[in-house]
Order: sequence, then C-alpha cells, then structure tokens
Amino acid sequence: MDDFLALICPNSPFIWNGKRYSYCFEDILLGIGLNIVTTIIIVVLGFKQKSGRGVHGSDVQMTVPEKSVLYFVPAIEACLSVLEIIFVWKKEHNSQFVGYHKWFYSCSELIVWTNIILFSKRASSHYIIFSRVLCFWWILKPILGVLRLVTTFPSLEVSVCIVESLVVLLSITYGTAINVIRVKRESFKRSLLGDPLLSYDSSLEEGGHHDLETNESIWDLMTFKFIAPVMNRGVVKQLDCEDLLQIPTNMAPSSCHDIISSCWQAQLTNDASKPSLFRALCSAYGWSYLYLGLLKVINDCIGFVGPLLLNKLIQFLQKGSVTSDGYLLAVSLGLTSIIKSFLDTQYSFHLAKLKLKLRSSIMTLIYDKCLHVNLAERSKFTNGEIQTFMSVDADRTVNLCNSFHDTWRIRRTGELLTYIRTLKMYGWELIFSSWLMETRSLEVKHLATRKYLDAWCVFFWATTPTLFSIFTFGLFTLMGNQLDAAMVFTCLALFNTLISPLNSFPWVINGLIDAFISSRRLSRFLSCPEHRSNVGDTGSSSSSFLSKQPDSSQRLAIIVQDVSCTWSSSDEPPLNMVLSHVTLSLSKGSFVAIIGEVGSGKSSLLYSVLGEAQLAHGYIYCDGSVAYVPQVPWILSGTVRDNILFGKSYDPVRYTDTLQACALDVDIELMVGHDMAYIGEKGLNLSGGQRARLALASRAVYHGSDVIMLDDVLSAVDAQVAHWILHNAILGPLMQGKTILLCTHNVQAISLADMVVVMDKGHVKWLGSSAAFPISSYTRFSPSNDIDLTSKNHRESCSSDSSSKPKEQSLPEKEIVHSPEIAEEIVEVELRKEGKVEIGVYKNYAVFIGQFVTVVICLSAILMQASRNGNDLWLSYWVDTTETGQTVHSVSFYLAILCLFCAVNSFFTLVRAFSFAFGGLQAAIKVHNRLLSKLINAPVRFFDQTPGGRILNRLSSDLYTIDDSLPFIMNILLANFVGLLGIAIILSYVQVFFLVLLLPLWYIYSKLQFFYRSTSRELRRLDSVSRSPIYTSFSETLDGTSTIRAFKSEDFFFAKFIEHITLYQKTSYTETVASLWLSLRLQLLGAFIISFIALMAVVGSHRSLPINFGTPGLVGLALSYAAPIVSLLGSFLTSFTETEKEMVSVERALQYMDIPQEEQAGCLNVNPDWPNLGVIEFQNVTLKYMPSLAPAIYNLSFTIAGGTQVGIIGRTGAGKSSVLNALFCLTPICSGSILVDGTDIRNVPVRELRTHLAIVPQSPFLFNGSLRENLDPFKMSDDLKIWDALEKCHVKEEVEEAGGLDILVKEGGISFSVGQRQLLCLARALLKSSKVLCLDECTANVDIQTASLLHTTISSKCKGMTVITIAHRISTVLNMDSILILDHGNLAEQGNPQVLLNDESSLFSSFVKASSM
Repeated sequence: MDDFLALICPNSPFIWNGKRYSYCFEDILLGIGLNIVTTIIIVVLGFKQKSGRGVHGSDVQMTVPEKSVLYFVPAIEACLSVLEIIFVWKKEHNSQFVGYHKWFYSCSELIVWTNIILFSKRASSHYIIFSRVLCFWWILKPILGVLRLVTTFPSLEVSVCIVESLVVLLSITYGTAINVIRVKRESFKRSLLGDPLLSYDSSLEEGGHHDLETNESIWDLMTFKFIAPVMNRGVVKQLDCEDLLQIPTNMAPSSCHDIISSCWQAQLTNDASKPSLFRALCSAYGWSYLYLGLLKVINDCIGFVGPLLLNKLIQFLQKGSVTSDGYLLAVSLGLTSIIKSFLDTQYSFHLAKLKLKLRSSIMTLIYDKCLHVNLAERSKFTNGEIQTFMSVDADRTVNLCNSFHDTWRIRRTGELLTYIRTLKMYGWELIFSSWLMETRSLEVKHLATRKYLDAWCVFFWATTPTLFSIFTFGLFTLMGNQLDAAMVFTCLALFNTLISPLNSFPWVINGLIDAFISSRRLSRFLSCPEHRSNVGDTGSSSSSFLSKQPDSSQRLAIIVQDVSCTWSSSDEPPLNMVLSHVTLSLSKGSFVAIIGEVGSGKSSLLYSVLGEAQLAHGYIYCDGSVAYVPQVPWILSGTVRDNILFGKSYDPVRYTDTLQACALDVDIELMVGHDMAYIGEKGLNLSGGQRARLALASRAVYHGSDVIMLDDVLSAVDAQVAHWILHNAILGPLMQGKTILLCTHNVQAISLADMVVVMDKGHVKWLGSSAAFPISSYTRFSPSNDIDLTSKNHRESCSSDSSSKPKEQSLPEKEIVHSPEIAEEIVEVELRKEGKVEIGVYKNYAVFIGQFVTVVICLSAILMQASRNGNDLWLSYWVDTTETGQTVHSVSFYLAILCLFCAVNSFFTLVRAFSFAFGGLQAAIKVHNRLLSKLINAPVRFFDQTPGGRILNRLSSDLYTIDDSLPFIMNILLANFVGLLGIAIILSYVQVFFLVLLLPLWYIYSKLQFFYRSTSRELRRLDSVSRSPIYTSFSETLDGTSTIRAFKSEDFFFAKFIEHITLYQKTSYTETVASLWLSLRLQLLGAFIISFIALMAVVGSHRSLPINFGTPGLVGLALSYAAPIVSLLGSFLTSFTETEKEMVSVERALQYMDIPQEEQAGCLNVNPDWPNLGVIEFQNVTLKYMPSLAPAIYNLSFTIAGGTQVGIIGRTGAGKSSVLNALFCLTPICSGSILVDGTDIRNVPVRELRTHLAIVPQSPFLFNGSLRENLDPFKMSDDLKIWDALEKCHVKEEVEEAGGLDILVKEGGISFSVGQRQLLCLARALLKSSKVLCLDECTANVDIQTASLLHTTISSKCKGMTVITIAHRISTVLNMDSILILDHGNLAEQGNPQVLLNDESSLFSSFVKASSM
C-alpha cells in the first residue's frame, strides 16, 4: 500500500506534510474526487433518461448566448484538459517524474467534459444538463475548484498556472449559466400555463442585439464598429435625429411596455393588496440581470488574474532566470487585460441596454396609467408629484442614483411657469420666487448634508491605498517578517482592485435606498384603480357603469339612476358629495341644457357621466361614442388641422363645414400657413374665444360622436359669435341627431333646449322641457334685449332657418387673429450649440464655484497625488534595501517616513474632497438663483414662445445635473488626471523606454478623443433636446386626460408618446455605443502599455544586456502602476467626455441667463396711494406682439375718467385683452403713451406699476396652498376683511362649507368650480383696494343671477374706483358709465351705452340686436 501511495504521490506525504494538506491529497480529493462524482451523476442521469421514455426535454428554442455556453464551453474545457495531459507527458518526456495523481486528474477532467459533450447531443440533453441534482452540483464543484487552485497556485509552473486558471474560470461560467437557464426555463413553462398567448419571441432575456446580429458581424459587435458611420458624420457636421442608430426591436418602447405591463398586471392579480413595481421589474428583466451578473462574475474573476500573474512575473525577475517563462508571463498579462477589456465593455453595453429598457418601461407605464386613471383617483397626487414620477423617480429607479429632488420642487416651478402671465399682472413674481427659494433652501440643506457625506467617502476612497500599505506592511514587518518586491507589489495591485468596490459601497447603499423609495412611490401611483373603456363602450362592464342598456328604455342615450358622486378616491371615505341622489333619463337626439348657480354641480354631472368622478351610489349608463369639450379649452401643441382632426382621418368636406360652423374659416385664412399654422403650448397664440371655438370644432363637431358634452363653451365668445355657433354648430346639420348636453348660462341656448336640468348644490332642482321652464325667473336679472323671449325651442325650425338663409345668418365680420404666426415664429426651435463646449462655459462655472476655491481644489489634488507617489517610491526603496541587505536604518525609521507620507496624503485629500463639495454647492446655489432671477424678469413673450417643458427641463434635469452629477464627474476627472500624471512620471523615471512610447501614445490618444468628442457633444445635446418633448407631452396630457378618455383616444396619445420615448432611446443608445467604442480602444491601448512594460522588464532582467531597467522594487512599482492604466485611461477620457457632456447643462442654463429682460427700472417713485384718481389715458397707442405681425391695437386713443365704470366690447380678437396687456406693460407698446393720473407708465418701475393696479384675469388662477394664502399672499388683510370680500363676491357660503380660510386649495384650484375660482379671484382683487380695477370677462363662467349680483356689488361697493370691464355679455355693460367698442385694434365707438342703444345707427345697437336674434 505504501508503494502504491508513493507511486501516486511521489516526494510528498499522502495527506499531511506537517503544515498543511499535501498537494497530492488536494489533487485527489478536490480534483479527481469531484470529477468522478460529476461523471457518475451525468452517466446515471443519462441512463435514467434512456429508460424513462415518457420524459421529454423542453421544446423551447435556445438563444445564441445559451447555445454558446452549452456547446462551446465544454469544447474549450476538453481542449484545455488535453493541453494539461500534454504538459504532464512533456514532463515525463524530460525525465521529470510525475505522480499518477497528475495523470489521473487530467484524464478525469477530460472524461467529465467528454461526457457532457456526448450527452448534450442527445435529444434528452435538457433533462440531463438542467436536472436539479447536476445544477446544484455545478454550484458546489467550481467553489471547491477555486479552493484547490488557490492552495496549489504557488507551486505550479507558469504555463500550467495559466491553463488551470482558465479551467476554473470556465467551470464557474458553465455552472452559473446552466443554473440561470434552468430557472428561467421553468419560469417560462409556468408563464405558458398561466398565459398561453405569451410567445417566446417576446422573451425577457437580455439578448438585445438580435437585429444587429443579422446585419453586423460578431467582430463588429464586439468592437462596436457599427457606430463608425455616426461618428464619421459627427466629425463633419451637426448630427440630426436621422443620423442616430436604430434601436433593436426588443428595446423598442412599445415592446418594453408590453412586457412590463403584463408583469405589472400579474402583480395586481396575484397581490392586489400590495403590488410591487420592483417585483414586476424583476419578473420582466430579472433573468437579463442574472445573465449580466454571470458576465460580471467572469469579468471580476479575470480582474484578479492580473495581480497573480504580476506576482509570478516579479518572482521571475527576482530570480534573474533566462527561460521563456518571463515572456509567457508578460504576454499573458497583456492578453488578460485585452480579454478583460472586451468583457468589461460588453458588460457595460448590455447593462446600458437593460437600463434603457427599464427606463422606457417605467415611463410608458406611468404615462399609460395617467391615461386610464380618472380625476377622482388621481386627486391623491398633484400634477407636480406625477411629473416627478416621470422626471425623477423613473431615472432613480433605473439608475439607482442618488436624487434629492422632492415633489414640491416640481410643483412650485410648474405653477410659476403655467401662470406666469397672471403672476406678472398681480406683481406676484417675487413672492412666488421667494416661496420657491424657501423650497430650494431646504433642498440645498439636504444636498449639503449629502455632499459633505460624499466628501468623507471620497476622502476614505482616496486615502485607502496609503492606509492599506502602512497598516499591512507596517504590521507585517513589526511581526518580524521581511518585505520582498513580489509580495509588496502584488498586494498593492490587489489593493487597487479592491478599493473601488469598497468605497462605492456607501453610494450603492444610498442608491438602493433611493431606488426602493422611488419604486414604492411609483407602486402606490400605479396601483390606483383604472376605469378603462367604461363610458360609451357597450362591450365593457362595471359594477357602477352598466355595459348593457336596460330593457325598459331602448331610446335613451344616458341613464343616471340615483347617483351620488364625490371627488374622493376609492380608498378614501366618500365625503363632500358633489352629486347627491341624482336621477336622469335623456333621450337619444335630445338637446339638454344644464343650468344652475356657481358650484351647483353642472360640471360634476358631466364628469360623472364620463366616469371621472368616484361613484359612491347608483349607476350610470351611456350609449354610443362620447365627445367632451371642457370648460377650460384644452388645446394641443401642433397645427390647427392636427387639433381639429384629433387623431381622426381627414375628410375635406366635413372639415370645411366644421370650420364654417364654428366661425373659424376667416380666422384660419388670416393665419400664416392657414390651417397648418402652428399653435403654441396651451393655445398661447390664440385668443380665448378662438381657443373655445377650436376646441368645439375638434372635440365635438368634426368627430360626430353620438353623445356630445359641452361645458359652458359659449361663455368665452361674444354674443354674435355665440349666436352663430349655437345655430350653425351645436344645433346645425353637422350635429343633427346627436345627444347634446350643454352646461351653460346662455339664455338663447336654454330657450332652444329640448330639456332643461336645473342643478342646485348637487341635486336636480328642476327637470323638464324648456317650454315649461319659468325662464322669466331665470332672466329677470337680465335686460329684455339680451334675448328674444318669443324664441321657440324647436330645433327643426332652427335647422331649417339656418339652412334656408345661410347668407342672412352669416357673420358680417369674422374675428381677426392678432398674433398668428407660423411654427418657426410662434414656438422657436430649441437652440442647440455646435462644436465643442466653449471655454467660456468652463470659466463661468469656475466663477460660480469661486476662483479661490478653484485654486485650492487644483493645488490640493496635485499635492495629494504627489504624496501618494512618494509613499509608493519610499516603499520601493525600502524593499530594495531590504533585499540587498544594505539596510542602514531601523524598521521604525522606514515606518515613520511612510506614516509621514500617509499623513500628508490624508490632509491634502481631505482639503480636496471638502473644497470640491463646498465649491459644487456654491455653483449649484448661484446657478439656480441666477437662472430663476432671469426667468422671473423675462417678458411674457418669452414664455409664450417657449414651451413650458423646455423651461422645466432646465429647472429639473439640467439643474439636477449641475447640483449633483457635474461636481461628481468633475471630481473623478480631476482624480484621474492627476493619477495619470503621477503614473506617467513614475513610469518615465523607472523605465526610460517608456518615454519613447509617450509621443506616439499621446498622438493616438488625442486622435481618438477628438474623433469621439466631436460626436459625443452632439449626442449629449440631442439627448437634452429629446427630453423636452417628453416632459411637454406629458404635462399636456395631464391637463387633458378626461377629454382623451372621453374620445377613447388613449391609444393615439400613447403612440405619440412612444414616438418621443423612441427618439430619446435612440439618442441614449447611440451615446452609449459611442462611449463604449472609445472605452474599448482606450483599454486596448492600456493593455499594450502593460505588455510593453512587462516585456521591457523581462528583457532588462537578462544581465547580458548593457541596459539595466531598474531594481526589483522599481520594476515591481512600474508593473503595479501599469496594471491600472487600462481602466484609468478609459476612466479619464470617459470622465473628461462626461464632464464635457454634463457641461452642456451649464451651457443650456447660461442660454437662459441671456434671455431678454423686462425693463424693471423707472425714473419715478410713485406714492403708495397712487393712483388716487384713476384717470387713464391712451394716446395714439400702437402695440404689436411681434415685429412681423399686424398691430393688435393701432393708434388707439381714449380717456377714462377717474371713478367711472367702463366696458370694453368687441368681437373676439378685436384687441380687448391687448388694451390690458398694454396697461400692465406685459407687451411693450410700439408707439404712443399711456398715462395714469397724468403719469406716463413707462417712467414707473413695471413691477411697482402692476402692484398698484388690480385685475381679475380671464383664466382664474389659484395655486396649491391655503385659501388665505391665495386671497392675501402678502398677509395685508385680517380675516374679517377677507370674509367681507368673500361675502361681496357671493362665495362666502361655499367657503364656509368647504372648511374656512385654512382649507387646502389643490393645484390649479380644482377643489372649486371654474365659476367659483373666478369669484375668488374677484375677492382677491377687492382686497387689494386699488383705485383701478380691471375685469377681463370675470363673470363669463357664472350664472346670470350671480353675474347680475356681482355687477350690482361692483357698482355699489366700487364707487370711486375706475373699473374697466372686458365683456361678452351685453347685459354686463348696459348700466356702465361708458363703453369702448374695438374693431381690428381700432376704437370704433365710444359713449354712454344707453345713449348708443337709442341710436339705431350705432355699432352698439347692432351688437344688441345680434345678441337678441
């Protein structure tokens, strides 16, 4: 037995050698034993499968990565086993006795992989390879194999060492792969059982480049050569969207949405009480992530091979051997770096693609949810919160990055941008900006805390190498051990490998926490109940919305049975019912007028039928398709035609008839580009009446839906246009036979209705025909000439009258458009700089940081690196003196110097980290404050021409970059730069030949970075520009979701959003591929440097050469410094390019710091009680909205006496609102002058002017906050005065019922009806106690009774005040002191209304006649 053991294990004990287990025993146990067990398992499973005929493998087709792992890895392992056998035979051939354990191990390894190859070819291979037993064994076997390799590594020869390392690495790869594939395949089988319609073609794996594989070679994919055409174009021209790479099919946003949507629905089904977006994402992309984990494991394992080979090489150099092992080690070191370069870039590539998939999945899921969640359910979230989900939480969940923004940042900024015109009229810009600054200061506190914590992380990160070296080597020598070059510099290389993951751990934890919070917030929003296709879809069903018409009523269009509704969400108790036990039955084809006082529930009734309110009791049925026109017109950014078509096909005849019926034909003819003229965001370049008529044309008339709901569409137009629309559109032939519900205060419409519904505090107060309706009681507050009381409510006579006398019914003059412009003029194309980021941008950022702080940062970084290099040089000197036996100092002396270097390095690292954190904070504060100041002082025209999404993009994404990303990446850039500089100096000092390489390397490096940077800058600019349409579209959709749902246009808008996301994906994808193209080439360049230095070190170790390349300590230092060059070169240029790309955000912010500013200064300081008379004079005033347009008002002159009440009337677009724009200096006048109490307002500071005037705007403005803050933001009035103002405006009772002055007003004032909002704005104006009060059609949305009471209040309570009223109702101005009639921007008539009424030749008399037709 002893002879047999001696034969198996020669020159070695069988088990224990006195200190450790023998190599022979480890070979037998961890090598041969494992291989025998593996072979037995495979053979047993194979024969078991052969006997079990009924068991079949999976029929699922394997992907390319799976095939490569299952077939190629075993083949390579078998080849390596053969190579090991050859090495053993070579030893025997050279008369070196080799124990049988080496033969047995190599042969057993070959048998294992041969068996795997053979059984993989069988039809039942899936059952064998993916069996639970074998998969578990393949987890255990590689782990034990690593233990064997670690223990035997020092004793192996170089060639054997390399082969053994590859064997273990491939075993890990194979074991991990088959486990991932097995779990994934089982999951797929379960999904087939649960959803047989799910095809494998939409598999969730991270293949990602399937489309590319069909067009590009593997080599092009590995080297990213397919980006070359884009980069070639980027060098010679500015890149456009057409130049971008096409994204693979499985990265398309629609495909990603389908995947995440199905997984989210599974979450809702399986765990309805607590669904998790995180679990849904794991279900959708978990296996993709596991594949990437496998790639990462392999990549990291190869990363540890470098230090081990370095150890072998330094040992070889210390021995001074002349064998070829040195060259083999040097080449292996270079090849390892090359392999790692390819694996590293491929990992980054697939990870980036996965992140892009996640981003588009989350964004589309949020958008889709917004399209299908009704207003009641959405009331739990403000628009700002939902915008935060899209702009912050989506990225934070995807990138696991730190984010400090909270919802109130976006909410305040959004309100500021949305209502900037009104804020300027009130003179509230400064108070709103101060609120935003308070919010920002809280944000900066959080940012400062995190930045200084980050600075500590940076400090520990940068000092770790020196701390590791002093503690490790100090303790090692103090224990009596002797340092040698191989051990010291192998340790240093390993330290450098471990530093990055150790120091990034806090940021990883932070990112995980942020991602978890964001995921939980998104889950809460996404789990809101949806109401898909309930209204107007006879194929749907709901407990509250009937899908089938009751048998008792076959001719009913709408049935509302005992309905109670609230605006509370489903998970809140149903409080504050807006409708209470309402019952209605409306016949098909009927015209129903819904009337009532302000806040009576008119709009709520429409919303309930649409399914937007929460149904607490009863049921609602609506038959047929539905159209809805809201009280506040919702206009899309786009052409006039796009708005009217609203996703429907173009019918020229119906289109033309629609324009004429809505009195839009002449308006469009006057527009530049006609119906292809571009309409700005929210219809900014249209008048209020034009917006209302465009909404009516597109949402109701053109579409021809079965049920049409119109919410007070006539209030925004004058009486003559309202009469035309009523007879030719609402009651015209295009809408004949339709069921029409019209919420209105228009008496003509009420008299013509088939049915009148009177609402009062959520109840139906009266219901019946218009003939039976006591209209005299409703119109007793309105002069008789406002309506012809003999009008009949016969639709047939109206229709025949309008058809038989089209010319008599036609408008004598259509309204004129005063600010129509083509798309290029209305909404300027977002500017995009060309070429490199100018040096001025960097200088500006340095100024924001502070010049002194900038100098401190740079100096501390240089001295930090110098002290670290000095530390390593001293360590090298210590090693050399120790090895040569020339030690003249004690160990304590060497340690003391090492400690000194460590202390100096720590000090300068601390200074650098905290000075950078401080400088970044200063820059963030200054950029925000200056940008906000410039925006606040910008003229209204800038906001009219610039979509809010662009501005919000700068105030969110770009500011986030400046706050957080830019300082972070600049810090990395500085560290990389000084690190590379230190390495270059050390390498030049140690190896003179490195200087020969510097020039060609620098030339290649500069060419690469120039070629890349030219493209990367353009791609980053495209990326920034492509984000804006996403935010603009999303914000626009949030405002119109009820309209979209009513029209069943969710798919149309979702498709448009997908287009925006696709462009964003293409830009990001191209940007990622371009950066990896550069990274790979830089890493290959670094691999060449490593190989060169290693080869020169081997050449220098040959004593026969005349040139000596340094001591072992210096050579070890050079090699340990050369190792990180691969990553450092790539990191430097990546950080440099990223810095340049992040500086684009500074560039974009600087663009908005250079926008035109309102002239704030004035040469006069008026008294606090100015104006004390209220005399207003216009002297030859001409106003243009743009130089290329016709004047909105031309040579206008009039005088308004102090203390008088004056009405301004005229057809829509006649210039009425332009008078107020000129008075409030919202648009500078071209010529003439405006005097208030004899003072030229051009001499008064514009903000002071506006604070001395009061206005109630046409669009009521309420912001998120308490009602008291909304009415009196400057806290100038006590509660008694506020309640008195509310009582004067007849809204006191509603406020008391709602909870008093401290109730929270929701964003946009949605807690109140539009009419109530107007009354609250009037109360706000009365509190101002100004001598001049301007009312811009402030009673358009209130009932006639309330309007009459308000005008009585204004007449009695505002005596002595100058009141200027822009009105559409003739009754509004009849009792005023004077009226101004404007036509085409000119003063057509002026005088007392009663006098003009008696003059039949006057324009005013013709207006009155038109209103009573």
